Amino acid sequence: MSLLELLRTSGVFYGLTDAQLERVIGISQEEIYDDETVVFQQGAEGDQLYIISAGQVEVLVRKRPHEPAQTQVYLGRGQVFGEMALLDYGLRSATIRASRDHTVLHTISRDAFNDLCSSDTAIGYIVMRNLALDLSFKLRHRNLDLGPGGG
Repeated sequence: MSLLELLRTSGVFYGLTDAQLERVIGISQEEIYDDETVVFQQGAEGDQLYIISAGQVEVLVRKRPHEPAQTQVYLGRGQVFGEMALLDYGLRSATIRASRDHTVLHTISRDAFNDLCSSDTAIGYIVMRNLALDLSFKLRHRNLDLGPGGG
């Protein structure tokens, strides 16, 4: 599956035309990780979004200092992580580690994305809308998990 086909299936890029997706591809960089290699650590500064092109990553979260991080979920081809880095300058909320050899990730830096959005505001609008919808969905489900009074 080509990167264009992969982006077509990604919720973050839903609604972009093929020409717009090609512009997104133009600002992406490919990175390859082996099994057990850390992509980034929880608490680190973040400035990139990642798209999984092949392989799998593990999302680990440490809830308290001096406790081991716990696996929250595994993500695979077509899934995106690190998207909050496009929205704010906060620290990474989880550790991401490759869980298969030859895990291929495509990264998009915040600066390159902002430059692209300045030159094509429709791309920025669509992607930011999709990110807002995704984060809203996650927040609603988190609040439902908290039970009555959680949201």
